[in-house]
Amino acid sequence: MLLRSGVGRLLLVDFDQVSLSSLNRHAVAMRADVGIPKAQCLKKHFSSIFPECQVDAKVLLYDSSSEDEILSGNPDFVLDCIDNIDTKVALLAACVRRGLKVLSATGAGARVDPTRIRIADLRESTNDPLSRAVRHRLRKDYGIESGIPIVFSLEKPKARLLPFKGPTGEEENPSDYQIVPGFRVRIIPVLGTIPAIFGQVMASYVITQLAGLKVQTEAVVNLDVDHYEMLHQRLIEHEESLYGTSTEVLVDVEEVRYIVKELWHGRSAREQSAKNVGRGMWRSVNELILVRWDRTKPASVSNLILLKFKEADEHESRTLDDVREKEPEFFKRVTSILEQAELDFGL
Repeated sequence: MLLRSGVGRLLLVDFDQVSLSSLNRHAVAMRADVGIPKAQCLKKHFSSIFPECQVDAKVLLYDSSSEDEILSGNPDFVLDCIDNIDTKVALLAACVRRGLKVLSATGAGARVDPTRIRIADLRESTNDPLSRAVRHRLRKDYGIESGIPIVFSLEKPKARLLPFKGPTGEEENPSDYQIVPGFRVRIIPVLGTIPAIFGQVMASYVITQLAGLKVQTEAVVNLDVDHYEMLHQRLIEHEESLYGTSTEVLVDVEEVRYIVKELWHGRSAREQSAKNVGRGMWRSVNELILVRWDRTKPASVSNLILLKFKEADEHESRTLDDVREKEPEFFKRVTSILEQAELDFGL
C-alpha cells in the first residue's frame, strides 16, 4: 500500500524465506516463490506495479553489525515487523537513538477480531505479551519508557505455542532445529487476515504522517469493566520493571476497582481537591497508572495512588519526606485517604 500510494523509495529488509506456512498471509507470494527470500520476492512483485519506485532489497538479519547499513540514509520512517524480542528491542532502541520515526507492529498471532486493533504509544498496550516483553526490555536495557507508536490488538491471544514435535513425532528441543540462534521454530497460529490488517493500519499511519494529516486515533479503552483489569496488569508490569518482581503486588482486580473508584474516583490523586472529590469522571485509562505511595512498603490497598504517567515518574523520583516538606496539603490529603482505606479493609 505504501508503494501503491506513491512512495518512491523503499528499503526491504528480511533474512527469512517464503514458506508454505506463510502463504496464508503474504499477499504477494506465490507457490513458486517458496524458498525465495521474502525481500527479493517483494522487490520482484513491486517492479510490476510501480517500476519507477527505487526498491532496494537486503536479505539481512538486523543486529549491531548491520545497523548502519540498514538505518543510514535518514529514512522518513522505519516499520518494525520483527517478532524476535532481542532483535526488535535493538532496532527500536537504535531508532530512538538516531532520532528516526518508527512504527512497531506487535503480536498478530492467535487473534481473530479485526475491530480491536489499535495504534497507541508502547506504554499503553495491553493484553499483548510481545509488547509487554519489549516494553520491559527497553526500559531495563535502554531507559526508554515511551515515545514509540505501536500497532497492537486489545484482544487476548486465543492460543499459545504448542509443544514441538520433530520428524519422529516425539517432543523434542526446538533449539536443535533453529537456523538462527534465538529465533523460534514453533509459531503461534496465525489467521491470515489479521497480520494483513496490521499492515494496512501501519501503511495508513505512515501515509497520513508523511502527508501532514493529523488523525485523532481512538483511545485505547475497553468496556468499563476492563479498566480495572488494565490498571491491575499495568501495575504488575510496572512493579516488575521497577523492582524486578511483582511478588509485592498485594491487590487483585476487585481491590484495584475499590482503589480507583472509591478512593480516587477515576482521577489522578493530584487532581483531587475538596471541591471535586466524589465528582471525578474517568480520564482516559491510557493516562493513568497505580504506583506505591511509599516505595519501602508493598503495593497494597493502603499504599497505592492513582497518577498520570508523568506524575508517577516524578513521584517515584522523590522521597515521602520531600513530599511532606514541600507539599504538606497534598501529603496530608493522600495520607488521610490511604488511612481510610486501611480502616475499610481492617488492615
